[in-house]
Amino acid sequence: MMNIKELLYAQADAGYAAFQAKLMPGIDPGKIIGVRQPALRMIAKSLKDQPGIEDFLTALPHETYDENNLHGLIISAWKDYQRTICAVRDFLPYVDNWATCDMLHPKCFAKHKDELREEIDRWLKSDHVYTVRYAIGMIMTHFLDEDFDPGYLTRVAEIRTEEYYIRMQIAWYFATALAKQWDDALPYIENHTLDPWTHRKTIQKAVESYRITEEQKAYLKTFR
Repeated sequence: MMNIKELLYAQADAGYAAFQAKLMPGIDPGKIIGVRQPALRMIAKSLKDQPGIEDFLTALPHETYDENNLHGLIISAWKDYQRTICAVRDFLPYVDNWATCDMLHPKCFAKHKDELREEIDRWLKSDHVYTVRYAIGMIMTHFLDEDFDPGYLTRVAEIRTEEYYIRMQIAWYFATALAKQWDDALPYIENHTLDPWTHRKTIQKAVESYRITEEQKAYLKTFR
């Protein structure tokens, strides 16, 4: 298998790297190669089943932001749940930014929601910022539609933290819940269940959403 760093640096875009660095102030700009998403996805697709890919996946921590993103895309493309969940467990402690966290979306999770619930329960209790953020993201992805679980609204609302990237994810989750499950989510706004910052951010995101009616937006604004 070709050297993965060579593959990534062959697609380096300095302008894109600078743009990414502005979005993630916590990441050393020197660790951002600047591979655009379409190219990164093509590389992931070509490598996901290659012999020897496990050597890359177990070589943690990676040295660059782009390697982390590639890692996430590779394991997200696998179809075997057990292989994937083991890889996610191993990788999550090394996720150090919101973009890599949000990019980790294994397709096979949709067919294994009962097993996923057990993982989410563990992730929500983690001390690692991006593991908690990831748990909320998985709830938002898998348990707000046909498998909606109102119990998760309470679980997420009970989280108290000063971590910006968790609070933003909570706000995103509740804004999405308002769009998809209005009747169940609304009481959390009416009763000011969330901490004040997250409450205001949730309303802001909901008001910006095209999935919420103008009447609903007007009502939400009364709780700012």
